[in-house]
Amino acid sequence: MGAGGGFGRVLMDSGISKEIVNAATSVHLSPLLFGWLVAALIRLATDSATVAMTTACGIVAPITAAGAVQVQPELLVLATGSGSLIFSHVNDGGFWLIKEYLGMTVGQTFKT
Repeated sequence: MGAGGGFGRVLMDSGISKEIVNAATSVHLSPLLFGWLVAALIRLATDSATVAMTTACGIVAPITAAGAVQVQPELLVLATGSGSLIFSHVNDGGFWLIKEYLGMTVGQTFKT
């Protein structure tokens, strides 16, 4: 979690986060879709749901803070959270939690 927070802070302090937000707002992308997309891309790049969610929140938070676009923060949390869970695999703790809690086989969990 610390790495994800640190990575998000590096993106914000370096100005990359601001440029990403500017690009997203210039194409009028929904903040919810943007949050999901950022989290999904970071998940694919880092293979960590925790890093993906904390970093995506750090990037997407300025959209709601600026108040330019009205979006409920709860929905933004859900969007970034679901984006961070894309392509969950056997090397992810979340994969095994879902498998065991729902009593599924490995194959069923992959399909889910």
